[in-house]
Amino acid sequence: MSHGVVSAGYEGRTIEGFVDALVSLGVGAVADVRLNAISRKAGFSKARLRTALAEAAIDYVHFRLLGNPKENREPFWTGRLQEGRDIYRELLSGDDQASALTELGELADQKVVAILCFEQDHERCHRQVVIDELTSGWGLPVRHLPAEA
Repeated sequence: MSHGVVSAGYEGRTIEGFVDALVSLGVGAVADVRLNAISRKAGFSKARLRTALAEAAIDYVHFRLLGNPKENREPFWTGRLQEGRDIYRELLSGDDQASALTELGELADQKVVAILCFEQDHERCHRQVVIDELTSGWGLPVRHLPAEA
């Protein structure tokens, strides 16, 4: 795959294993769609993540405007997935968010881009809505980061 998206949750992963998995899939950039690019998990906060990715020749872009607001996280955690997706999809209709989504689509049209958030299960994460928008609007191929062995 020379372009497209990889759904990449880092839950349960080490930074080293995560970067190795991205390299094995030919990822050229990581699009961080967390509202705040911080993590309690070692290596996954913005500065350390950017450094680890750069060492593997992977670009890092924080798409803060594509982050899921705190008040819309509970539906994803409690299994009310459609409710969470609907609320998030409405957020994406804003001009700034639509522009960020276009920027991300253009990037993924040029290289393989991993869409990054915490949740391992893409179905329980707002990044699936981002991926759905990219596949319907851009026709981009999609893969999911395989579970860590």
